[in-house]
Amino acid sequence: MSKDAKNVPALRFKGYSDAWEKRKSKALFSPSSQKGRPNLPVVSVTQDSGVVFRDKMDINIDYDRSTLGSYKVVKPGDFIISLRSFQGGFELSDKVGITSPAYTIFNFKKPEEHFSDFWKYLFKRYLFVQSLKSVTFGIRDGRSISFKDFSDLNIIFPSSKKEEETISRLLGLIDDLIAATQDKIDALEQAKRALLQRLFDQSWRFKGYSGSWEKHKLGDLAKRVRGNDGRMDLPILTISAGNGWLTQKERFSQSIAGNELKNYTLLAKNELSYNHGNSKLAKYGAVFALKKYNEALVPRVYHSFDVSGKADSNFIEYLFSSKTPDHELRKLISSGARMDGLLNINYASFMNISLLFPSIEEQQKISRILEIIRKLSSETLFVLSRLAQIKKDLLQELFI
Repeated sequence: MSKDAKNVPALRFKGYSDAWEKRKSKALFSPSSQKGRPNLPVVSVTQDSGVVFRDKMDINIDYDRSTLGSYKVVKPGDFIISLRSFQGGFELSDKVGITSPAYTIFNFKKPEEHFSDFWKYLFKRYLFVQSLKSVTFGIRDGRSISFKDFSDLNIIFPSSKKEEETISRLLGLIDDLIAATQDKIDALEQAKRALLQRLFDQSWRFKGYSGSWEKHKLGDLAKRVRGNDGRMDLPILTISAGNGWLTQKERFSQSIAGNELKNYTLLAKNELSYNHGNSKLAKYGAVFALKKYNEALVPRVYHSFDVSGKADSNFIEYLFSSKTPDHELRKLISSGARMDGLLNINYASFMNISLLFPSIEEQQKISRILEIIRKLSSETLFVLSRLAQIKKDLLQELFI
C-alpha cells in the first residue's frame, strides 16, 4: 500500500481529505473463470450498452450451443475485459449469465471494501483507457488484454468505500439525467415524424380548416434568387442534410470559400435553397429556409428561391422533410437526373414538381407547430451536450 499527499483529486466532497491510495491491480483484483453453467443465458459485452443478453440484441449471432459448458460465468459486480477494451475501457456486469471464454472476467479480492459503480466510472475514464496502451502490445494482431497484462497497472483510488460511493452516486445522477434527456429527444423525434406524416397526408387537420388542398407547381409560387451585391462581411453558410444551415467553420472547421466568395449567392431570411448535386436530397428532403440570419452568403451549387407572399417558407421546408414529394423526386431520378452518381436536379426540373398546398394561413399553422418541435429538440440537444460536458469535467476533477 502506498499513500502520497499528492494523490488528492482537484474536486473533493466535504468531509474527505485523506490522500488516495495507489496499488497495482493485482493487489486489488483476481480473475474469475468459473464454467460449467450452460443453462444460464448468454450475455455479450458492448461498448455502447455494456453487458446485454445476447437474445435481446438486434443482430443474430450464430454460436454452437454444445460449447456453452466452456463459457465463463458472469455475475453482478464482475468486470469484463472485452476484445476491444483498449478502445473503451472495461465493462461492469449487472446480470447473471455466461459469456465467451475469449473474455477476461475479474472481481475484487475484498468486495466488501469497494463500491463497484465507482470502478465502473474509473475504468471508463479517458486517462485509464490511455493507460491500457502500455499493456496492449500485439493488439493490432487481434490479441485481447489479459488479466496478467492488466495486473501490473498502478491504480489510484479513495481510501474509503464511502467516498467511492459518494462519487459514483453523483455520476449516476448525471447518467440518469443524460438518459432522461435522450429519451425526451427520442420522443420529440417520434412526435415530429408523426406530425410530418399526418399533417401532410391531411389525416390531421386544424380545427376550422376543411377545404381541399390545391395542386401547384413549385415554380408557380417561387422566384429564383441568384444575386450578390458584393458584400463579403456576411456569414458563409453550407447545407448539412441532417442539420440544415451551418457556417462553413461549423461544418468543415474552416472557411472553404476562398476566392470564390464573390460568386456566392446572397440569401435573405426565409429564402430557400437546395443542393442539386446532393445525393441525400431525395432521402432527407434537404430543402432549407434561412432562419437564423437576416442575410448570408451560400455557394452557387445551391439553387435558391423565394416564395414570399405566395407560400410559407417554413412550410416548404417541412413539406420536403415529409414523404409527400417522394414520388415527384423519384420521377426526376428515374428520368435520368443524375451526374457522376449524384442527383443532378436542375432548377427548371425542380420547379416543375407539382405538390398540394393549403391556404397560407394553414401552412403557417402547420409550420408553427413543427417549429415548436424543432426548437424544443434543439434546446434539448443543447441540454444533452451540457450534461455530457459536466460528466466529462467531473470524471476529470473527481478522479486522479
